[in-house]
Amino acid sequence: MSNLLAAKERTDLKHSNLRNLRESGEIPAIVYGNQNGNTAISVNNIELQKTMKEIGRNGIISLDLNGTEFKVMLSDYQKDPIKNFIYHADFLIVDMSAQLQAQVRINLTGVCKGVKDGGVLQQSLHEVTVTAKPNDIPESINVDVTELQVGDTIYISDIQTNQQVTINNDGEEVVASVLAPRQEEEISTGEQQDGGIPINEEGRETKASPES
Repeated sequence: MSNLLAAKERTDLKHSNLRNLRESGEIPAIVYGNQNGNTAISVNNIELQKTMKEIGRNGIISLDLNGTEFKVMLSDYQKDPIKNFIYHADFLIVDMSAQLQAQVRINLTGVCKGVKDGGVLQQSLHEVTVTAKPNDIPESINVDVTELQVGDTIYISDIQTNQQVTINNDGEEVVASVLAPRQEEEISTGEQQDGGIPINEEGRETKASPES
């Protein structure tokens, strides 16, 4: 899936201009990957976030820069964790016929039998690196954990993908496992504590009663 995103080339690269650019609703960005090296650009903040929601993290974007259209992927971006807005983005120009590497999220699906028996599902790996052509890169890889019992483990080698996508991680890398329920030891002395003041309290000073 591909969406059109308009971009403007930035000619004034002074750091002092970045604040004004962001306040106007634009995001400073870089597009790279062709013979011309890196090109400083800006894109509309709202339009970029809208595009990301529509096509996903690994989707193909048709970037319109000064009337020339480039097929790009969002290779990286920086987001303010407090204000929740993107303040910089990097776009990679891609060859649609060539394979490339990308990070893909792993989603665990289903409710595993081991959890129903009291076990705890632990996901050890949340992303994998894949190699595929740009249009074949999935937004995520679903891993069904329904049949996992307590003590079972899913490895990278257990994940099934189509022939267009190759997972590059080591086959023995653990994706998820079901741990046995934690045994909580209950300790009870069975002793009852009498009320009142202890006979001797270490470290506490006592004063003699005044003589009458």
